[in-house]
Amino acid sequence: MLNTEDTIEVIGARAHNLKNIDVVIPREKLVVITGLSGSGKSSLAFDTIYAEGQRRYIETFSAYARQFLGGLERPDVDKIDGLSPVIAIEQKTTSKSPRSTVGTITEIYDFLRLLFARAGEAYSYNTGEKMVSYSDDQIKELIFENFNGKRINILAPIIRSRKGHYRELFEQISKQGFVKVRVDGEIRDLEFGMKVDRYKTHDIETVIDRMAIDSTEDMDKRLTESIKTAMYHGDGIMMIIEQESQEVRYFSRNLMCPTTGISYPNPEPNNFSFNSPKGACPHCNGLGTVNEINLYKIIPNPKLSIKQGGFAPLGEQKSTWIFKQLEIIGEKFGFKLTDPIEAIPADAMDMILNGGNEKFSVVSKVMGITKDYKIDFEGISNFIKNQYDESGSASIKRWAKEFMDEIECPECHGTRLRKESLYFKINEKNIGDLSSMDIDELSGWFKDLDANLSEKQKVIAAEVVKEIKARLQFLVDVGLNYLALHRSSKSLSGGEAQRIRLATQIGSQLVGVLYILDEPSIGLHQRDNEKLIHSLEQLRDIGNSVIVVEHDKDMIERADYVIDIGPKAGRFGGEIISIGTPAELLKENTITAQFLNGQMEISVPKKRREGNGNLLKLSGATGNNLKNVSVEFPLGKLICVTGVSGSGKSTLINETLYPILNTHFFNAVKKPQPYKTIEGLEYIDKVIDIDQSPIGRTPRSNPATYTDVFSEIRSLYTQTPEAMIRGYKPGRFSFNVSGGRCETCEGSGVRTIEMSFLPDVYVECETCQGKRFNRETLEIRYKGKSISDVLEMTVDEAVPFFENIPKIYRKIKTIQDVGLGYITLGQQSTTLSGGEAQRIKLATELSKKDTGNTFYILDEPTTGLHFEDIRVLMDVINKLVDKGNTVLIIEHNMDVIKLADFIIDIGYEGGKGGGELIAKGTPEEIIKNKRSYTAQFLKKELH
Repeated sequence: MLNTEDTIEVIGARAHNLKNIDVVIPREKLVVITGLSGSGKSSLAFDTIYAEGQRRYIETFSAYARQFLGGLERPDVDKIDGLSPVIAIEQKTTSKSPRSTVGTITEIYDFLRLLFARAGEAYSYNTGEKMVSYSDDQIKELIFENFNGKRINILAPIIRSRKGHYRELFEQISKQGFVKVRVDGEIRDLEFGMKVDRYKTHDIETVIDRMAIDSTEDMDKRLTESIKTAMYHGDGIMMIIEQESQEVRYFSRNLMCPTTGISYPNPEPNNFSFNSPKGACPHCNGLGTVNEINLYKIIPNPKLSIKQGGFAPLGEQKSTWIFKQLEIIGEKFGFKLTDPIEAIPADAMDMILNGGNEKFSVVSKVMGITKDYKIDFEGISNFIKNQYDESGSASIKRWAKEFMDEIECPECHGTRLRKESLYFKINEKNIGDLSSMDIDELSGWFKDLDANLSEKQKVIAAEVVKEIKARLQFLVDVGLNYLALHRSSKSLSGGEAQRIRLATQIGSQLVGVLYILDEPSIGLHQRDNEKLIHSLEQLRDIGNSVIVVEHDKDMIERADYVIDIGPKAGRFGGEIISIGTPAELLKENTITAQFLNGQMEISVPKKRREGNGNLLKLSGATGNNLKNVSVEFPLGKLICVTGVSGSGKSTLINETLYPILNTHFFNAVKKPQPYKTIEGLEYIDKVIDIDQSPIGRTPRSNPATYTDVFSEIRSLYTQTPEAMIRGYKPGRFSFNVSGGRCETCEGSGVRTIEMSFLPDVYVECETCQGKRFNRETLEIRYKGKSISDVLEMTVDEAVPFFENIPKIYRKIKTIQDVGLGYITLGQQSTTLSGGEAQRIKLATELSKKDTGNTFYILDEPTTGLHFEDIRVLMDVINKLVDKGNTVLIIEHNMDVIKLADFIIDIGYEGGKGGGELIAKGTPEEIIKNKRSYTAQFLKKELH
């Protein structure tokens, strides 16, 4: 028996489908929780152990603080002993903010900012010279050295290249006791009422002192005073002009260009942050992209006239103010609204697009009178831009965005930083250059850095560089060497985001913590799996407990302890069916053990499909890291796109192929990544994409509403004799609108009681007893069941119940076919696991009538699936392909890859080392390729 001090003891866990289970988990070990999808793994790991850890942490706060946090309800468990502080690393935790990047999440960018602020060397953006800064004593010494025996003027720069008449400024300078100023290179006496041309740009300096330099003690004193005064008035900058040669020298306490006199503020870490006004590019506010009006979207067909709707945002002519203004512009420039847009003069187009404000008169020759007109027009382009920038309405912003393109910011070229920040360099690289390197390249740059630093820089940078190198190594260790620091976090996949958080946690070197991870191997190629497992072992070895919810064979075999939950899923799961070391697990008779010891397996097909002979050809794809890839997709087959993480699979399929097909069939707006041509679109008639996003974010969403089968069930209930007598419509049977729902709980079945600084308590609604509907609605029955009873049915119970109603039967049968017979029709979407949500999406699409020419795209459908679930899923997918459809799967799982008819392998590495097509053909052909990483692992599966 395990020693109680070294264990976490969970007694009486009943969250979701857990059946009052007791479990003892060893501490400071790598523990894997496995089992069928939906068996209760996440319920134990996240909804019980993590939820209790989080609740205990929040309970340490004062009652006053807790009322602002919103309490956490106690999980449904009798007690948990031996719990340490818990950190959960889930897949849903990335920030969707456009300001969040890989660099900011991992904190490497924070260290880079510190490095550049303290050890960076500044260069002038005008001349490229190294910037200089002096102390007052250094300036005095330089003046004695360079100007001894010469007459000089000491000046303080006040105005730099700005327009204005500056009368008040001259008065102010005069009041301060100065008698001369230098205006645009000419020294003048200050006079009362003096001013300059307000429409020209001017340079103005105050003359502080004029002196002949000698080495007397009085001169030393006077020069010190004059330098102080000049620095005070010139904001840290002063000028020296030698009277004879008129040579100008600048001196500054700040960083300054010795030739042109431009100065930078002394660098602080904030100056390199795109989230701070001090460092962000002013043009794009630190986002790196700006929205520009696209004229082709405003005028899609210049042959049309304004009247016919040639300006897309305005539509066809109506009697509105805007068209009256266009008529007045036509009067001024001599065109009519019936003329084609391409015939309108350039000046008029400029006014229509960019606006104008003027008055003019037109003499009518026929009538002999003069008509006065006034144009006060904002301009179509300006109007769209203003609506996008200032409107509070999301729909108006969406409308405006239809006429705009998101382009790289022309000022900062996507680096997000202001010009000055990019001219601080270390070893000839600025912070923007380092952010755009992939992690591998950046690690190499830091390894060679020491040899290229001065002694002073080495001392300053030593600690920071050590920290950066360590964090970069952690990212390499979890298989993320292909990412760049400037990569936006919202473009990361769930697995990538989770592994970044894992790398950050390893970097923090905490001890005595319980880490809970949710399938960290998602989206990771078999090659990098070893690195990931090693990282988790590292976390364990420094004194942490690691619990991993996982289906990966290698991870299970390398664990110290395995908990298998089952025996089936949903209400037929929630029990511990095996617990112990991996060696002990293999001797058990569970489904997991049978797959691990080879008793059960997903068998390789005897013969690969021939397809229908047609091809979809995509050529010249160059998005992100793709290197001019041309690829053929044979139709009527099961196609697998494989390759290491970051090799370019998602760019090729999700960002190039899918948007092309979606735009062709459904006029979608998402722009594909650059490509040259696509051929063979005539051989398919629609495209369906099934990704990993959740199906519903509120408890009101459920499988019945998502698959739209609930609409059919509600229609069925309206046709029952009793409902027809009462005149009930489908809305009567909806729990989202008033009428048939219980108004006490507004159709949610539970009432939320707010407990101020304690967690909200959910109690069953006393009016409807959790049935969601009112008494009258529940009186309507079909085959003796009310609408509430139907929502409580499992899919397995509903299939025979509705077998005579084809519309309903077809939809729920496909949910059963994808292996989800155990979920109830009314189960809240928020309680579904990731794998279940994706299969409900798949079922929704499969229940639609396929045409035999449909192109399905699935992005890692095995996410969250056990070996047995994968077998069930692949049976469904194979049926689809047998009907003549094409199914393309992006996948790392060898059980799926070995079933493919055709494999497209992208590689060789991730990031810049990827983006090439390295192998294509049947699995048997792929394994002959010596350079493909996929081939090495596939060979083991086929033999």
